[in-house]
Amino acid sequence: MNANRGTDPVLRFHGAAHGVTGSCYEIETPRARILVDCGLFQGSKSERALNYGAFPFPPEAIDAVVLTHAHIDHSGLLPKLVKQGFAGPIHTTRATIDLCSVMLPDAAHIQEMEVEQLNRRNAQRGRPPVEPIYRQQDAVACMTLFRALEYGEWTSVAEGLRARFWNAGHLLGSASVELEIDVEHQNTPMRILFSGDIGPGHKLLHADPEGPAGVDYLICESTYGDRDRPDVSPEQRRSMLGDVVRSAAEASGPLIVPSFAVERTQELLVDLYLLMKAGEVPTAPIFVDSPLATRASTIFERHADDIEHGDVLRQALSSAQLRFTETIEQSKAINRLTGFFVVIAASGMCDAGRIRHHLKANLWRRNATVMMAGYQAQGSLGRILLDGAQRVRIQGEEVEVKARISLFDLYSGHADASELVAWALARTPVKQTVFLTHGEEEGLVGLSGRLAGSMPSDRIIMPELDNAFQLTSHGCLPVDANEPRRLKPEKIARLDWHNDLSRLLLDVTEAVNTAADERGRAAIIRRMRRALDAPANGAFARDES
Repeated sequence: MNANRGTDPVLRFHGAAHGVTGSCYEIETPRARILVDCGLFQGSKSERALNYGAFPFPPEAIDAVVLTHAHIDHSGLLPKLVKQGFAGPIHTTRATIDLCSVMLPDAAHIQEMEVEQLNRRNAQRGRPPVEPIYRQQDAVACMTLFRALEYGEWTSVAEGLRARFWNAGHLLGSASVELEIDVEHQNTPMRILFSGDIGPGHKLLHADPEGPAGVDYLICESTYGDRDRPDVSPEQRRSMLGDVVRSAAEASGPLIVPSFAVERTQELLVDLYLLMKAGEVPTAPIFVDSPLATRASTIFERHADDIEHGDVLRQALSSAQLRFTETIEQSKAINRLTGFFVVIAASGMCDAGRIRHHLKANLWRRNATVMMAGYQAQGSLGRILLDGAQRVRIQGEEVEVKARISLFDLYSGHADASELVAWALARTPVKQTVFLTHGEEEGLVGLSGRLAGSMPSDRIIMPELDNAFQLTSHGCLPVDANEPRRLKPEKIARLDWHNDLSRLLLDVTEAVNTAADERGRAAIIRRMRRALDAPANGAFARDES
């Protein structure tokens, strides 16, 4: 039964609400239900657990999906959606289809591998096996539902709903989505604009983001809503990267770059190629240790005529210094090398993939350099390293951090605060409400404050996970979902119990190892045992937080 009893559309926020992952928005009308994006949650274990739970809607009731771009936090749950009954079209750009054709099977492969390893450990511990979120055959089945939509072309996506794409300047094929919705009691369609992810100025491979003006409702990302980057030209960015590369070379150790496999890797390759070609940094092997990045690079090369600086990208991808690794054996062999070399591996937030192997092999080396090349979500290993952790746990093992850790965020695919404000103001007048999403608390509050000077603050809303709003011609009205939230708002984009447990295990190990003698170590262990036994003895009250 249709939950929307009125004639006005209802907008539901199923992800990227006070966080930067899991993008998924639902539009429901009396005649149709569609999703804009259906992304994977990343970050803390509590947030990632949402990927395994039930969707907050029946998948078979969704008529269509409109996909803004291929990044996994926007597309990564599409195979699960299909696996659980969705059979409608997935509308997106041609380049996004090409990228998803390698990214979604890769995501399934990573899940299968990680679950296989986990199940081996579970069998040893007497725990039941678990299933991956979806398998590669689900990703393949999902790809048959994709339908290409050109920029600027109106297309009917469901009864009474039309969509048009605008170039978002964020990623190859990325789009902002303009929706027109026929509403029974209105003479003109309601217009809603979903920003998707908005690209910054000076983006290496893209033109500036575009979009329409005068919409009724705007859903705008806020990733960097609280900060302005320095106004850096491509040449200045390349020069600053050169400083990092020369410093790593002078240390005679590897430069390890956790990087998003799609586009960030290709941008880095262009700049490293130009720096080495000009003799501004030492010539050295550059290993792209990501099968996904290898396949994505082929797609970028195929679309080189459609992007800015495509000719230089082609040259970089055929560079004599570049080595693409495929097998696990080739990946492991990299860390047997000595001296200076560059490794670019996914994932960009260090939460999965081959980068964890390279970090485990190199974090303890004083001559190693780790350069984060993009946003690190709260709770991710990348964020923990940037926040100054002296020890971390990787694949169940403790690793001391002696390598130099830095953030080089000038390749970000996201507009900064000033650019977001400029993009949003170019969409005015927004007749009703601006919803700020896809940002942690600081980004949301920062962008809200900046926009408040140009539009009424009571028309700027920062929705929480699973919030819903009825969209009327006179403003939006909150809708009671009548269901418990899948995750409490205060648990989103925060360190969780798993992060705390890892920290505790590291602290206990350090305390025991630094004890003066056997007697001191035994005393620490006795105190820990008493603390663990205390709840059963009623020694202290349960923590309800």
